[in-house]
Amino acid sequence: MEAVGEPCEITGQIKWFDPDKGFGFILDAAGGPDILLHANVLRNFGQSSVTDGARIRATVVPTRRGRQAVAVLEITAPAPDAQPAIADLAGCDQAALALLPWRAARVKWFDKAKGFGFATLFGETGDVFLHVEVLRHGGFSDLAVGEAVALRVVSGQRGPMAAQIGAWDRPAATAGDAPLPVADDAAHLDGRPRLVAGSA
Repeated sequence: MEAVGEPCEITGQIKWFDPDKGFGFILDAAGGPDILLHANVLRNFGQSSVTDGARIRATVVPTRRGRQAVAVLEITAPAPDAQPAIADLAGCDQAALALLPWRAARVKWFDKAKGFGFATLFGETGDVFLHVEVLRHGGFSDLAVGEAVALRVVSGQRGPMAAQIGAWDRPAATAGDAPLPVADDAAHLDGRPRLVAGSA
C-alpha cells in the first residue's frame, strides 16, 4: 500500500466485513467513497471480525486505489435491540449483567453456520457456550480458534454461557466490573439463568 496523502481520523460504520475474504468496508460518516478495512488492521486492534453496522473510529490514508484504514482506534457495537441476545438470557437483568466482571477466555471453536461454539475461561476447566447472537450484540461477526476474548458469564439451563462478549483487552464499553454474589441454586429452579461471579 502506497499512501498518496496524509493520514486522517474518521468515524463511520461497518458496511460489511468478511473474515474469510480478509477484508470489508467502512462507510465514512462524512461521506465519500467506501474505505477498505483489511483483516490485518482489525487483528492489530485485537479482533478477527466485526459485525455489520458497528460504529468505528479509524486512521485512514488515501492510496492510488482509494482510501484504506491503517489503524482501528475504537469499535462500538451496534445499538442493542430491546430484546436480549437470545431467549436463554430473557431472565437476566441487564443492569445486573453490567455488574458482572469481564473474564478472560480463549475460543475453543466457533461455527458461524451452526450459530454457536465454546470458549474456555483462563485458569479454569470446562466450556462456556457462545451463541452467535451474543457475538452480534458485542460487535463481533465470527471468532477464530484460539482468539482471546472477554466474557460476562451466566449459568444457563445447560451450563455456563456467555451473556456478553468483548475484546479481551478492551471489554469495558459498559461500566461496572464489580462481581455479584453467586446466587444459590434453590432460587433458580424456574430454569432462568443465574448470574455467576468470578475472578477477572
